[in-house]
Amino acid sequence: MEKNKILVQRAAIIGSGTDDLTNMFLSLSLSSIIIDLGISNTQAGSISTITNFGMLLGGLIFGYLADRYGTLKLFKITLLLFSLATASMFFATNMTTIYALRFLAGIGTGGEYGIAISLLAKVTPASKMGKMSAYNGVAGMVGNILAALFASIILPLLGWNYLFLLGLLPLLIVAWVHFKVTDEVLEQSLETPFEVNRNEEKPSYKELFKTPQLTRQTLGLMFMAVVQIGGYFGLMNWLPQIMQQNLGLSVSGSSLWMIATILGMSLGMIVFGRTLDNFGPRISYGVFLLASASAVFLFALVKNEFAMLLGGAMVGFFVNGMFAGYGAIVSKLYPKHIHSMANNLVINVGRAVGGFSSIIIGFLMDISNVTTVMAYLSLTYLASFVVMMTIKGFAKEHYQEITGNVKN
Repeated sequence: MEKNKILVQRAAIIGSGTDDLTNMFLSLSLSSIIIDLGISNTQAGSISTITNFGMLLGGLIFGYLADRYGTLKLFKITLLLFSLATASMFFATNMTTIYALRFLAGIGTGGEYGIAISLLAKVTPASKMGKMSAYNGVAGMVGNILAALFASIILPLLGWNYLFLLGLLPLLIVAWVHFKVTDEVLEQSLETPFEVNRNEEKPSYKELFKTPQLTRQTLGLMFMAVVQIGGYFGLMNWLPQIMQQNLGLSVSGSSLWMIATILGMSLGMIVFGRTLDNFGPRISYGVFLLASASAVFLFALVKNEFAMLLGGAMVGFFVNGMFAGYGAIVSKLYPKHIHSMANNLVINVGRAVGGFSSIIIGFLMDISNVTTVMAYLSLTYLASFVVMMTIKGFAKEHYQEITGNVKN
């Protein structure tokens, strides 16, 4: 049984890694797309926003379908969808085509996240979900690093269209999951019969709002996710562009910064996951949110490449380290038969609304400077801290009393 659990965990984590690998291609090629198509910063930011709206739609649809009909089959479908949509960007020659393909890729990506977390929650002890959710996040960061390495080679030689062809790589994962991870393997790894609630408890999004306390909790988590995703997309989509302009960096130089930042993010996720398991979400998020507010503002003072690399790693550690907690928290605060829906709703609302951060930052860059951008991001983290303090489920004594879905 333990071997089967590890197999399911690997499938979910590797799938999430390919999700981030393909999505990072847009961030890394944004400068080239702006030049090639002659578009403004605001128009470029709208590409990410449209992708995030696709993620919201995909999250809502596939989250329900996965909880209703089974996670494994839907997991493979989402991987297949965002892989083919990403690779089709090779043929894009205008903004209309880019918008359509990024929306389709977003649908697949948005559905994949909650399903992967649901798979992890089915086979992972509740006391270790923080750590496992962190590994899931780190897999995404590994995908980002690989994307940066690919971009540093392909963009200067072949151009941005060829970079998106690598979107076909997740098809290898689909094939592996199809042959190695079956419904029987998943059933054998569970403490309870496979999909036992499929017909007895029909999932519904209403369950996330059925009491005033649940409504406040769900809305609070959504707001925190908006800030989380908004900060991440703002930093990763625009800082390479800012540094290329302000510090005169090449594409390879900005890729090096991105790798340093991603390494900081990965370490932050591991530390945050273990902190969450040991001290609960209130202390964990409190420390990281306040540190993020300070770190992003201080990053505006960076004036040389060494400080840029060090500062990027520190900002990444705090800003994105928190992302590791959402899957673990949502999987403990909501019933197991709505895990995919709950995770997808919280994160993909965050992606859809937080995606406007790309447009806002593009607008601020057009009319102001990097200091204004960092001040805006810093204030959003302080607002998230205030909201976090109002969520009762984040209290350590309440959080640790909640029974997990898989026994230790």
